[in-house]
Amino acid sequence: MIINPATGVLASYYHRYARFLAHHGFDVLTYDYRGIGLSRPERLRGCGYRWRDWGEQDFDAALRYMREHRPHAPLTVVGHSVGGFLPGLAGSAPLIDRMLTVGAQYAWWRDYAPHRRLALFLKWHVAMPAATACLGYFPGRRLGWLEDLPAGVALEWSFRRSRFERSHPHAERQEALARMKALKAPILAVSVSDDELGTVPAVRRTLGYYTNAQRTMVLLQPVDYGRQAIGHFNLFHDSHASGFWSDTLHWLRDGRNPWPAHVIDL
Repeated sequence: MIINPATGVLASYYHRYARFLAHHGFDVLTYDYRGIGLSRPERLRGCGYRWRDWGEQDFDAALRYMREHRPHAPLTVVGHSVGGFLPGLAGSAPLIDRMLTVGAQYAWWRDYAPHRRLALFLKWHVAMPAATACLGYFPGRRLGWLEDLPAGVALEWSFRRSRFERSHPHAERQEALARMKALKAPILAVSVSDDELGTVPAVRRTLGYYTNAQRTMVLLQPVDYGRQAIGHFNLFHDSHASGFWSDTLHWLRDGRNPWPAHVIDL
């Protein structure tokens, strides 16, 4: 099992879920993308790491390591937010046997929840690139907006268009799309109704690239787990251990969708 974090979120945030999975028999790898947490260089200012580096290099290395570690075991991925999009950038993506994604998206602003779209646009697509231009990196921790980000990641987030491949040089776009299509593992994609970032349109946009995978999308409501709110991050809190976490085992271990009544059209 590999757990891919969201942008600007430390791998340690997922450690409680990783321990839960390990208790149920999985060998679990968590890791920080380059520029984040334990993978942060001494000097972040001017660092050009990009989202695509996280997929093409960091996640790809994680895949190859886990395949070498357990060559005959099924290889499963849990991807949160951009962590559910990065697998399609890895050349080793065909090694994946099953995926669970949670709020998987790559932050195109028109996919944000309508009632929060303007505020999020100003935050991530105006303030973030302005701060990054001034400092040479995005000071997320100082602002209380996730972790600090390498300039390349922050600017790729801020200026990404409706088609992710357009952030690649023109000559590399078809290769990027081919890697997405090479992922053939079944995907169960979770969206939550009050997630302002991983909305249904955002998750559908991500799944639209995995054209050769069997894709199932479910829309959960906070009330399904007795909550008033869940949002983009809360499903990985350990208060969900007896609910959402336990439900995910049905998919991760057995390939069975635990939420058949919540399936929606792609």
